[in-house]
Amino acid sequence: MRFAYDQFGLPVFQADGKRFDALGSWLTTDISTHALVALDALAMLADVAQGRPPFEEWSSENYEVTFEPEGVSISNQWVDSEHGRYPLPEFREALEQYWAFLRNSPDNPNVVRDFHPDLPHWEAALLRWEEKWGRPHPDRGRLF
Repeated sequence: MRFAYDQFGLPVFQADGKRFDALGSWLTTDISTHALVALDALAMLADVAQGRPPFEEWSSENYEVTFEPEGVSISNQWVDSEHGRYPLPEFREALEQYWAFLRNSPDNPNVVRDFHPDLPHWEAALLRWEEKWGRPHPDRGRLF
C-alpha cells in the first residue's frame, strides 16, 4: 500500500487489489492526518497481538473496526460494499506503513500546537498519548 497527499493536502492511498480498499479508506479517512489516532490503532494492534483485548473499542462515526487475535475487521457504516478482514501481520504492515507516512510528513507551519510545540508533531502526539493512557506506548523502542 502506498500513501500520498492529494491537491487539497488530504491523504490518499493506492493498493494492489480491491480487497485492500476498506483498509486504505479507513487509514486515510478515519485516521487521516491524526498521529494521535494512529497511535491508538497501533496500541490496539499491539494489545491484541500480545493476547490482550484492545485497551478500548475503536470509536468512529464512519467505520466499525474490530481488533481480534485472528485479524482486524473493517466495515464502512455508510458504504455497504466497503468492508474487509485482514490477518494481523497484513494489517500491521499497512498500519506501520501509514504511521511512517504520517511521521515523515512535515509539520504544518499554519497549525499552532499547544502541547510540546518544540517537538515534531509525531513526537508530541506520542508524549500526549502516553500521558493520556498513563503507560508507555507498546511500540516505543520499536517504531519510535
